[in-house]
Amino acid sequence: MKPQALTANIHKNNTDKKALNQDRDAPIGLFDSGVGGLSIYKHLAEQLPAERYVYYADTLHVPYGNRDSDDIQALTLTAVEWLYQQGCKLIVIACNSASAYALDAARQQYPQLPIVGLVPALKPAVLTSQSGHVAVLATKATLNGTLLNQVIADIAVPNHTIVTKYFDPNLVPWVEAGMPKISETAKHLRQQVQQFADDDIDCLVLGCTHYPFFKDFLMDEIEALQLSIQILDSGHAIAARVQSLLAHRGLLAAQNPVAQIEQTDSPHDYSSYPLIFYASKYDNQLNGLVQRLLGARIQIQYVV
Repeated sequence: MKPQALTANIHKNNTDKKALNQDRDAPIGLFDSGVGGLSIYKHLAEQLPAERYVYYADTLHVPYGNRDSDDIQALTLTAVEWLYQQGCKLIVIACNSASAYALDAARQQYPQLPIVGLVPALKPAVLTSQSGHVAVLATKATLNGTLLNQVIADIAVPNHTIVTKYFDPNLVPWVEAGMPKISETAKHLRQQVQQFADDDIDCLVLGCTHYPFFKDFLMDEIEALQLSIQILDSGHAIAARVQSLLAHRGLLAAQNPVAQIEQTDSPHDYSSYPLIFYASKYDNQLNGLVQRLLGARIQIQYVV
């Protein structure tokens, strides 16, 4: 599909930022620096199949995990503004790094707009752990961010739970390359799983939205080695939170766009698709990558 040039109006007067879209059929917006947030979309689509979704990937500036906090905040606020201008009734910052440094600022700028952020599922891991030792796999920005470290201070420390932070810069590129099982990254990940077990870690928290895509890989390794390790991510909790917020505001969608898709006469008519994916940088491989991760048809457009 050829890219369609769009212009994001991100300079509207701040006076209308307090407005909340009251249209039940308005889309839910999702934002990530790349395609990782699609793991959150999958949970949302499963739990809220009647909703429509607009996904914005800032592929021009990916990854965020190695950027400084001010840069992450500025890029995130630009993305949130763009989704706001698309008429989204709720926005999910489907990126742990962006949530760590920009969630509070986004909520301050849009006080009436429901904005849901991500924090690694450390709290349930701490409460689940029998060994008192858990690991969080995430980017440097997430591991150093306030949100995660506040949970460590508030939940892990009082429960006498050790939290090991683990970062591998090759994991995100590995996911986007299709997660080949015969690769150095896969080899290192297998070795790390064994190391976690040797360290008596019994819960692994996937703290980057790319990581749930290799959850099955981890589970296969854990089962093959007969290890007692559980894997947790925040996708289901985020979907439940979104559903609760929309229900409270009377904004749950009234009809199912999936049914509309099945009735369309043209396979190229994307107007009723539940997910429209926007990206800030053209990439010939992006369409195939997204479809491989989701296993579904989508529409990709490019914001310029």
